[in-house]
Amino acid sequence: MASEHIENKLKLLPDLPGCYIMKNKQNQIIYIGKAKNLKNRVRSYFKSSHTGKTAQLVSEIADYDYIVTKTNKESLLLEINLIQKHQPHYNIKLKHGTMYPYLKITNEEDPQLIITSDVKNDGGYYFGPYPNVHAATGTRDLLQKTYPLRKCSKNEKRACFYYHIGQCIGCCDHHVSKEEYAAQIKRIRRFLNGDVKTIKNDLKAKMAEAAENLNYERAAEYRDQISYIEETVEPQNIMSKQYNNRDVFAFYMDKGWISIQVFMLRQFSIIKRDSALFPCFDAPEEELTSYIVQFYKQKNHTLPKEILVPAKLDNELIAESLDVSVATPKRGDKRKMLDMAKRNARIAHDEKFRLLEMKEQQTVGAVKTLSEALNLDYLKRIESFDHSNIQGTHPVSAMVVYEDGKPNKKLYRKYHIKTVKGSNEYLTTQEVIRRRYGRILREGGALPNLILMDGGAIEVNAAKEVLEDELNIAIPVAGMVKDDKHKTANLIFGDNLDIVPLEPTSPAFHLLQRIQEEVHRFAITFHRKVRSKHSFTSKLDDIPGVGPKTRTKVMRHFKTLKAIREGGVSEIQSLGIPEKVAIEIHKTAWDGQKDNPYQKGD
Repeated sequence: MASEHIENKLKLLPDLPGCYIMKNKQNQIIYIGKAKNLKNRVRSYFKSSHTGKTAQLVSEIADYDYIVTKTNKESLLLEINLIQKHQPHYNIKLKHGTMYPYLKITNEEDPQLIITSDVKNDGGYYFGPYPNVHAATGTRDLLQKTYPLRKCSKNEKRACFYYHIGQCIGCCDHHVSKEEYAAQIKRIRRFLNGDVKTIKNDLKAKMAEAAENLNYERAAEYRDQISYIEETVEPQNIMSKQYNNRDVFAFYMDKGWISIQVFMLRQFSIIKRDSALFPCFDAPEEELTSYIVQFYKQKNHTLPKEILVPAKLDNELIAESLDVSVATPKRGDKRKMLDMAKRNARIAHDEKFRLLEMKEQQTVGAVKTLSEALNLDYLKRIESFDHSNIQGTHPVSAMVVYEDGKPNKKLYRKYHIKTVKGSNEYLTTQEVIRRRYGRILREGGALPNLILMDGGAIEVNAAKEVLEDELNIAIPVAGMVKDDKHKTANLIFGDNLDIVPLEPTSPAFHLLQRIQEEVHRFAITFHRKVRSKHSFTSKLDDIPGVGPKTRTKVMRHFKTLKAIREGGVSEIQSLGIPEKVAIEIHKTAWDGQKDNPYQKGD
């Protein structure tokens, strides 16, 4: 089941294409995916049943982020680069062997043009990523026929087969100068950077000539080569040559808060997205200017070739401060990218405030609804009680405090039941209510606006009797009744303890559920601790030679029987306890354990 935080975010997902980024509890990226419709795709993870690896993935998702794109094609190419950048755990598992390929010109004495999915900082030239290996292979084959580099291995002693058919530069046959390699690499880089008009026109002419000569097989080959170019090389929105080595900054300002988005563009696509959302105390253009300079000075980001920013910023000031070109595009591909960043800034801003509104509705809004349902003034402070025991042994009670619909754990309290023997909900409630509010009256503390008892008429009447007849204070008391599955079912209140009509889907009812679950958790955790401590103490008391002082020493040092087992006899002796007694303490700690070293035959 999705957390409350994720449930709220799911309601705000846009019906737009983009990439989603799944994160675990440590805020690590564990999966990246793309979607034609972010709302439908991301919701499917949490609203559908899953098995296998997908179920495991969903169980680890603690939060998610997303980037909105203009088209589904953009989201695909963005997904490629984000996966290459972050190498998420589940992408590696689920897409093993299908990572998107790059073309690479190697950095060596006789360079090659190869296909790789592993991008390294090794001085080579990388181009891509490409949609599939088939398209990248076709482009590489085309380039090897048109602008060949070394294709053979370095072990060739004479001209290789590829040299004879014009697909190898010939280093196997003769020395090739650095200048010749540089000229050939320049042609390849221009081609892969989008300058494809010349080669396309040449191929079209050759295709027409081959068809005219009835050489249809050759014409089909040229046709396929043109197709490869159009599929992998020609400029497209998010991989345009205009996007290489640039950073894009945009903002959206409303309600006194500024949302900033940063897109870092390398290798012709977004390799990283950064964002910020904070109160704005100056003109938003001034805040963004300051943020940009800090982004590079303090965060130690590498400066790009160019920074794109919105209008009304002091571009000259930023350029002088960072020694980099700063521009505000008016039209074209660069403007599209700037608009895309602004769009994401607005989405992030709107999501933040809509989440705050939802949180407000679930806390203060829920309290207002509950107050109205009980016909009471605003219930700013609610205190809730629950009891815990096992067949009347080690009885305890616990109290939690909610202020404006949110838990205040600093005010939680625990109670050892002192006057009641066995399991008696009525008397236990009276003791706790008497101790809690008698002390507040003596010390002049603040009283709650409502008391919620985890129970039915017995607990409510017991609390009201002490408050009204003994302490003479008027605090409304209601009871949270559970069903046979131990879940919140009804709220009872008033002289006749009538059921308060609350819709099970309302924020007020959900608030009651959270309070009841929290007070039960707090009480049962306290009871387990008391029971464990009592068991520890009882076992020590039964050991000959262990008096109150020795028991206190052992309890303070070890705290649990498990710690005694792990510490061993020597650690017990280090507390000043004789060896014989230390052995008995260690032996007692092992009683009932499967691997007891003191059992006969061991």
